[in-house]
Amino acid sequence: MPKKIINTKNAPAPIGPYNQAVRTGNLLFISGQIALDAHSNNLLNSSIAEETHQVMKNLQSILQAEGANFEHVVKTTIFLTSMDLFAEVNEIYASYFTTDHPARETVAVKGLPKNVNVEISMIAAL
Repeated sequence: MPKKIINTKNAPAPIGPYNQAVRTGNLLFISGQIALDAHSNNLLNSSIAEETHQVMKNLQSILQAEGANFEHVVKTTIFLTSMDLFAEVNEIYASYFTTDHPARETVAVKGLPKNVNVEISMIAAL
């Protein structure tokens, strides 16, 4: 099955050898997003709340590029630099889903790109 590369100007450009997302059939695989602003390329991470909202906005922009929204998301992975951030990130993350929540895992990692505190990737069924 052929794949379609997805890149939108409404989400940060990749900072490595990958694309924002790849679609194959009805599945959309979204690369991990961090709190980079798509237009200024600045990190928006003055607080974990600001950082998490920006990550979710970046993911939303990529979903919208394929005519999708958070209701289409079937799986997510959340990477945190500390599980101490879990409760606040979880609350903000949950606010973006209005119906059934997707499958998910949350893992603590030693470090993330650009020293951010949270990175989230998604898979959506379109």
